[in-house]
Amino acid sequence: MTPLPLQSEFLFRMVLHAGAPHMTTNDLRVVPVTGGTFEGPTLKGKLVPGTTADWLRVEPDGTSRMDVRLVMQTEQGQTFFMIYSGVRHGPAEVIAALGRGEQVDPSSYYFRISVKFETSDPALAWLNKVVAVGVGQRPPAGPTYDIYVIR
Repeated sequence: MTPLPLQSEFLFRMVLHAGAPHMTTNDLRVVPVTGGTFEGPTLKGKLVPGTTADWLRVEPDGTSRMDVRLVMQTEQGQTFFMIYSGVRHGPAEVIAALGRGEQVDPSSYYFRISVKFETSDPALAWLNKVVAVGVGQRPPAGPTYDIYVIR
């Protein structure tokens, strides 16, 4: 049986700003997301501050597992809810450099997310019916993701 093709379409780039983490256990950190923007061919806007956080679990080997919930607002004032989970891992020296806030080549580590959208806005209702994924990177300013809809 021939595998079916998988096609993706770029949706937007999202740049987030994170605050200081709150340690809840040795491996769980709640990281407030304090701001951010997204921009793509059809959607552009900002993160609604005060509504978001990342429940980040860091495993003993340095692997990070994200559980993030964001409220986003388009330039037209429409809102949508974005939920994503993901994983980031790589060589110990690369993960340590990221932890120190250093610039690291994104190709030197793995950073992927799966995304779900929710909205009641009729013009954005199509977001409720798609599967999306993202490729992340962690520059010193904060996490950046390229989000793709799987067609």
